[in-house]
Amino acid sequence: MAAVGAGGVRLARAPFAEREDRARSAADQWALAALGQLRRWLLPPAALEVRRCRVAQAAQQAGLAALDDAALVARLRAAAPPAWRSRRGAALRQALVLAGECARRVLGITPHPEQLAGAATLLRGRLAEMQTGEGKTLTAGLAALVAGAAGVPVHVVTVNDYLAARDAAHLGPLFALAGLRTGAITHEVQPAARGPVYACDITYCTGKELVFDYLRDRVATGGRASAAQLGARGLFAAGARPTVLRGLHFAIVDEADSILIDEARTPLILAEQAGDIAHAAAHGQAVALARSLAEGTDFVVEPAWRALRLTPAGRDRVLQASAGWGAPWGVPQAREHLMLQALRALHLYQRDQHYLIDAEGKVQIIDEFTGRVLPGRTWEQGLHQMIETKEGLALSKDTRTLARITYQRFFVRYLRLAGMTGTAAERARELTAVYQLDTVVLPTHRRPARRLAPARLCADEAGKWAAVADTVATLQRRGQPVLVGTRSVDASERLSAVLAARGLAHAVLNARQDAAEAAIVAAAGAPGAVTVATNMAGRGTDIPLAPGVAAVGGLAVVLTEFHESARIDRQLIGRCARQGDPGLGLAIVALDDELFHRHGGAELGLLRRLLAAHPRAAAAWLPLCRALAQRRAERKNARTRRDTLRQDRQFDKLMAFSGDPV
Repeated sequence: MAAVGAGGVRLARAPFAEREDRARSAADQWALAALGQLRRWLLPPAALEVRRCRVAQAAQQAGLAALDDAALVARLRAAAPPAWRSRRGAALRQALVLAGECARRVLGITPHPEQLAGAATLLRGRLAEMQTGEGKTLTAGLAALVAGAAGVPVHVVTVNDYLAARDAAHLGPLFALAGLRTGAITHEVQPAARGPVYACDITYCTGKELVFDYLRDRVATGGRASAAQLGARGLFAAGARPTVLRGLHFAIVDEADSILIDEARTPLILAEQAGDIAHAAAHGQAVALARSLAEGTDFVVEPAWRALRLTPAGRDRVLQASAGWGAPWGVPQAREHLMLQALRALHLYQRDQHYLIDAEGKVQIIDEFTGRVLPGRTWEQGLHQMIETKEGLALSKDTRTLARITYQRFFVRYLRLAGMTGTAAERARELTAVYQLDTVVLPTHRRPARRLAPARLCADEAGKWAAVADTVATLQRRGQPVLVGTRSVDASERLSAVLAARGLAHAVLNARQDAAEAAIVAAAGAPGAVTVATNMAGRGTDIPLAPGVAAVGGLAVVLTEFHESARIDRQLIGRCARQGDPGLGLAIVALDDELFHRHGGAELGLLRRLLAAHPRAAAAWLPLCRALAQRRAERKNARTRRDTLRQDRQFDKLMAFSGDPV
């Protein structure tokens, strides 16, 4: 039976502190979502919390200025524990004002009341929706400072290694003033060095690195061993791997919609190399045979689900073609698995969209949500080797699954979970039902000055790139910087070729330029600068406007393809017009874009006919078509996340039955 900790939290039977992960039925999740909606209605308006923070800040400002650093830190350490425990009103605001004074002295930044209110939201275990450019990095830092001063270990989870290292370095001096140690876990940190980093009071890390370290700890301790059992094993097991984590106490998830929603469709799988791939020659045979199959006759692709299946005719053809090929083709299940993986490699996974080939001739997976390479990651069940075969590369080693977990099951294990993002309201019900995270939408510090132009619709991709190039040329002549968002590495490079052919100077930011990201983003706000980027590249990094840019309209953001989620569109457009600066957002899309191709529905035919005969009517019809397509996509993606969670629990039961639960 699970132990019960402070505040009634049910603790898991584990070598370190974590919440018990309990399965919930669909009815329970529906009830949780409904209760979350009721709580959001009953919560005081966020603007009221901002006013209270403003009053508390003004009331304490003069007195705090007279304190020396030691006295200020002493007051913070005295105020933090009751603020952490109660999560209420005056005590919480007092601790945050003290933390804000520390930030003023160390960083030269006085937090505005909206940031204090955002930090209060995090400390209460909620999700703060703060618009892009509102200072979420410092907001998370203030909450982490108060929690750390209360003696609570903090994990600040970001979307990439660059942000983890940057934020830890930037805010480290602030935490050091209070005597707190700061560390950053990135892919380059070796396993032996991770324990001391996690032992810091505040650790910045990416979700993937954190989860894989958790899984390694679970495997090393034999699943759900308790601390007592682990200690007993240590008496007899020489050389056992020590755990690197010291518990799941408090997590602040930055860009929470990306991590908790978008990336939650795929489980994280810990695997080890298991020798050469079995039946290597069969991969070449499968790819060659798959290339000869006809879509619609031998197999059917379901683009909305990114799935495919063999038809009865296709099965018969594969059976006849593979006769006499030997193992594993003689086994029906193995034969169908090989063919489906080969067809997926050919038709569902495209080079420079889902993966790229690096300088060493290795397949590197591209994270479709961030546009970045995922070093060391591979697809399972032979798909990775099938893609290598498709590209004519040497086959990598086979792998054996040791453990797996979804983000849904991992993050609910924190004793207290909080998050931040610029776009969460659309998925507030799911965040409450799955993670028990209520969303609080905070007002902006300054009135937004963003101008949104009507979306433009083109017949095909070629027309779209021509229209984008025309728009970029016009804005560049005006001296206005332009950020053009594309959906894939391949699309960014195709657009780059069009711009180069017209003599338009520009920079490209995608998975091939990870190392130069900071420099490219820093220059993107210069007069007349044009930056072509995969949509999420540079996310979490401000684009500073050079002097004089505001006078010509500020940064212009051009969206070249609608996403399956309107949240991601809103994130990209949110890169402009931060903190009251002017800015322009516009979309130039095509009828053959992936969203319309996969989720367009019956209304897409009407849109196509209108575009040919009445372009203005097509432009008026476009917002509705977009909304319907995105709604279909969101429903399918939500179902995928539910299926992934259910499959993960089933896998966990199988692992428990085999004696190695995770």
